[in-house]
Amino acid sequence: MPEPATSTPVTPVRFDRALVRKYDRPGPRYTSYPTAPHFRDDFTADDHARLLAAGRASTRPLSLYVHVPFCRTRCLFCGCNVTIARDPERASRYLPLLDREMARVAALAGGERPVVQIHWGGGTPSFVSPSEVRELMATIRRRYRVTDGCEIGVEIDPRRTSDEHLDALAESGVRRLSLGVQDLDPRVQRAVRRVQPAETVERVIEGARRRGAESVNVDLIYGLPHQTPESFAATLDAVVAMAPDRVALFNFAYLPATFPHQRALDAAALPDADCKLTLLELSIERLTEAGWVFIGMDHFARPGDPLAKAFADGTLRRNFQGYTTGGDSDLLAFGASSISATGDGFAQNLRGVEDYTRAIVDGGLATARGLWTTTEDRLRGDVIQHLMARFRLDKREFEARWDVDFDRRFAAELEALEPLAADGLVELEEESIEVTPLGRLLVRNVAMPFDAHLGKTAVEYSRTV
Repeated sequence: MPEPATSTPVTPVRFDRALVRKYDRPGPRYTSYPTAPHFRDDFTADDHARLLAAGRASTRPLSLYVHVPFCRTRCLFCGCNVTIARDPERASRYLPLLDREMARVAALAGGERPVVQIHWGGGTPSFVSPSEVRELMATIRRRYRVTDGCEIGVEIDPRRTSDEHLDALAESGVRRLSLGVQDLDPRVQRAVRRVQPAETVERVIEGARRRGAESVNVDLIYGLPHQTPESFAATLDAVVAMAPDRVALFNFAYLPATFPHQRALDAAALPDADCKLTLLELSIERLTEAGWVFIGMDHFARPGDPLAKAFADGTLRRNFQGYTTGGDSDLLAFGASSISATGDGFAQNLRGVEDYTRAIVDGGLATARGLWTTTEDRLRGDVIQHLMARFRLDKREFEARWDVDFDRRFAAELEALEPLAADGLVELEEESIEVTPLGRLLVRNVAMPFDAHLGKTAVEYSRTV
């Protein structure tokens, strides 16, 4: 088990059920600003190319994201862009497309900037074979300048991760693994069609550590069918015993109109709102008592983990992968549905694998939509980034960066925050805005007053708690 670091104290989080219930309403997760629902469909491949080219002169480092969309089966809670595939040849045909896309993007954006972070998401990246793991990482290193200290992380499905996969990941420089666990109760697992005994998860975590993994993350979900405080307490106890470095605790978003496969769930078996709050409170208490630092919203980390250190020293960031130590970097993304983000805007690829394939084979970029950000977007995005990830905004520093009078520029937003301040979620000081520990749980609500796009598009957001 990793040793706690004394530099980041583990402090209890006050859980006020009445306030959590009061502020629990739909809202963005702010993995970007403007958020993805406001990307424009008339953003073309030419726009995408100009966006990438605009970054060539940047001195910012790069983060790379690779989307591997394939899953052998569909979990009923899933809200990701996945393609169900049982034929392993689907991955064999997909990897050369990623190579072509990386080459084109490197030609436009430049492949010389240092890469400080790489993340593979899905779907299930461990859908690919061990030899293909090595092939994909070799492709990235061939196209981009990966630094010696680059943080390389991969999302894996413990059910689909063999010892040979773990060998290939370790040999490829992967030192951070994220495991989808969700719940360890057999009845809950059967209800969501993801059956994986605790022994399967333990085997992967232990195997990863033997091979030098520096950080292991476990994803949990509360609000799934048949979950009870007693059953979820058992899951939490098992996870604590596994001693991952990070835990992500997500609220299940039951959105059957958006995700039709969720209609197969028994809605009557879902925990009610009061039970979900109990599950959340139980989780926060159990994890913080066991030594994890509550970072914010839904993330926990051991004091010695880089995520906790970034939280402590004010370098934590938020991007499409959630909370990250990637710092101030441009994000180049590859594969179906992936989103690139630079200082000038966003570009998202086509979601369907077939559509993505046709676009890459035709020799272009696989652009579906995107957005050129305005100065106003970037200014507001800076406020939201500080509140969401650093939980503090220094007004004088902000004014120096943007040449504005903060209190005058955001008078209406500050007024909207006053009720939150009265409830103890935020402290409105003359020189700063401080998000309290309770406010970190509800930080999406703290950020929402600064979102000028909110409400302009009909969007079914998940709830903020």
